[in-house]
Amino acid sequence: MGIKDILKISIYVPILNTLVFFYIFLGHNLGFAIAALTVLMRAILIPVTLPALKGAAKQKELAPQLSELQKKYKDNKTLLAQKQMELYKNHGFNPAAGCLPQILQLVILIVLYQVLLDIFRHPPAYFNEMLYFPFLKFAQTDVFNTAFLYMDLAKKDPYYILPILAGLSQLVLSKLSLPQTNKLEKIAEKTPDKQDDVMYNMQKQMIYMMPVMTIFIGISLPSGLVLYWFLATLFGLAQQWILNKKLLKN
Repeated sequence: MGIKDILKISIYVPILNTLVFFYIFLGHNLGFAIAALTVLMRAILIPVTLPALKGAAKQKELAPQLSELQKKYKDNKTLLAQKQMELYKNHGFNPAAGCLPQILQLVILIVLYQVLLDIFRHPPAYFNEMLYFPFLKFAQTDVFNTAFLYMDLAKKDPYYILPILAGLSQLVLSKLSLPQTNKLEKIAEKTPDKQDDVMYNMQKQMIYMMPVMTIFIGISLPSGLVLYWFLATLFGLAQQWILNKKLLKN
């Protein structure tokens, strides 16, 4: 049994069954089913994403001190790395801790995208062998109802409204996730060190690059995928906002 088979049994089939369950019990409305699946998936991933979000917040908190270390030890990379690790250790931060959650989220996201793509490509009866319960199975003549609001979820958004909304929500999330940019801008203005300018410009590019990419990619994808992307970003935005409020209180 290969990795593809393991992913299919452990992630693909459970996600497919959950989506079909929501589709049937929400009035055969695929848009509502995708929304319900998005909320459920993001809620399940909270124990995984929360430590990663806290780690990112801690890294932003340490950014000014890291910048000072980079200026102080810019000619000695070995000592710089040592001082950075000491700083992380003193503040109880492990920069590698967020890698595994990010990889797990990416794997689930890819599989979920594949489920949605298959839903749009195949008739419902195609999935019967993978559905757990008889009440989830479809007749050979059944077709998925892909109509939602003004869109056909299996096709591109004709007015680009959803990709733009997804891009705007990603922009807000980026700004919430990288509040350190304003501090870096002030440091860059006050100091002649080019390294500060580089750090500021990199963070500024990150804030705007992802939203622009979201819009351009979303324009080419079926609306159902963009709907998931948009709703997942909104959920992430809410998580980040709540976390930022708690950090400000502390």
